[in-house]
Amino acid sequence: MELTKPTVTLLAITPNAEKLIEEAGRTCYLSLDRIADGTEKSFIRNCIKRGHHSILEHASASFRITGASRAFTHQLVRHRLASFSQQSQRYVDEAGFNYVIPDSVLADGEAAGIFRDFMARAEETYRILRDRGIRKEDARFVLPNASESQIVFSANFRELRTVFRLRLDRSAQWEIRRVCVEMLKALQKEAPSVFGDFIVDEETMTARSELS
Repeated sequence: MELTKPTVTLLAITPNAEKLIEEAGRTCYLSLDRIADGTEKSFIRNCIKRGHHSILEHASASFRITGASRAFTHQLVRHRLASFSQQSQRYVDEAGFNYVIPDSVLADGEAAGIFRDFMARAEETYRILRDRGIRKEDARFVLPNASESQIVFSANFRELRTVFRLRLDRSAQWEIRRVCVEMLKALQKEAPSVFGDFIVDEETMTARSELS
């Protein structure tokens, strides 16, 4: 068992995503003759500003997220216009599971000790149940929300903007903010015209759009 922190890896992204979005958008206005090198930048930004977001659905990205908790994945999977493939506690043996400790708990030495003791007891209980022949799908009932879970998350660009708008607000939970900041920064490198309007505050792990 060990303490983990989230790691975000961009697995795949639509090739030439911004040009694809521009072509889809210009089809709406029959202005394909205006496509040239670099025209996607101002076109996409103007569409986002005007609220013409449906064209963003033509491009998508996939991420692998590790080192985050089941508490985090329970929040992420609520975004319905997306696809998820998550580590299964029914089929994966969770003996020796890794876990996440909130910073607020780590800042309090006594609380951190209580937390780690509970993790150890949960892990021991899981092992005892498995040793007695209890199936993984039933032994998992004692696993805490703090236990690490890996997940692959795929969504189109429009949905990703919605995720960032909601989950990078100050009121969002800290762990999902940390993950979403990393996803956003990766996408700002790959598709700056689509995601460049988000201003990230690294200290608070929040972001806001200049266009909203």
